[in-house]
Amino acid sequence: MKKLDKIIEHKFPIVAEVLKGIGQIMLQENIYTGLFFTIGIFFGSISMGIAVLLATLVGTLTAKVLKYDQKEISMGLYGFSPALVGVALSFLFKSEIIVWVLIIVGAAAAAITQHFFIKKNIPVFTFPFILVTWILVTVLHHFSSIPPSESFISVPDLSNIDNFTSETNGFGEVIFQGSIWAGLLFFIGVYISSPVAALYGLMGSALSAAISFHVHEPINQISMGLFSFNAVLCAITFAGDKKRDGILVFLSVVICVIINIALVNSNFTILQTAGGPFTLPFVLAACLVLPLKIRKDAISSKIQSIIRL
Repeated sequence: MKKLDKIIEHKFPIVAEVLKGIGQIMLQENIYTGLFFTIGIFFGSISMGIAVLLATLVGTLTAKVLKYDQKEISMGLYGFSPALVGVALSFLFKSEIIVWVLIIVGAAAAAITQHFFIKKNIPVFTFPFILVTWILVTVLHHFSSIPPSESFISVPDLSNIDNFTSETNGFGEVIFQGSIWAGLLFFIGVYISSPVAALYGLMGSALSAAISFHVHEPINQISMGLFSFNAVLCAITFAGDKKRDGILVFLSVVICVIINIALVNSNFTILQTAGGPFTLPFVLAACLVLPLKIRKDAISSKIQSIIRL
């Protein structure tokens, strides 16, 4: 597989960069992860599939035109926030020309915003996607009468949901997909890149669902993964093979779920007009827990240095 990766990166660099950018939505710098994500999105909606490819391509090309660091571009760092902007707009609104124009504009803006934070060395994860999408959704709600998309208003079939697929739905909802099959494809995509991250993501989804159920959130929304997708991202972010990683995953997921439930039940008009909190609970929880990880890594590094002496 690594040999094939090298061939794709050498012969078709833009393809590799776009697929890695899509994979980076769940922090995976992996061509095949991005491919599985893309297939899953197309399975749910052709327009969302086109939107994710277009937006990721625009974000990547924006980075190239503005001469951002090629290593960062190759890692897909200028693809994931634009990808989410594209999927979000095509999910929330019916496919019309102005929506596609804003997908292109939003993808470029998300890449530029991402670059600003990268250069400032500020880890903000998907915040550029959130910020740009809030602005564009608010503009569309105030200055247009474009109706919601069919995907947005349709009710997913939950008749075949079991405990496992309920948990994988948390993966699907990271990229606005309510299909069981999309969730499974996303889980497999992460597993191909990092089995530990995929399994922690599954555990994070289960834990967040259990907490949400305990505080009496709507069971249908829990089964759809609406209270789990932010927790999945937290679990993947802090996943690792050490015991302390498990502690950080648990802590981040619990904080994330608390923030998520608070925001969902807050009824902030401004937030509803902007489309909702999106991945904000993940960003806030990850930023709160990240300093603990950095501190633990620094302490571990010092201990290793002393042992070598």
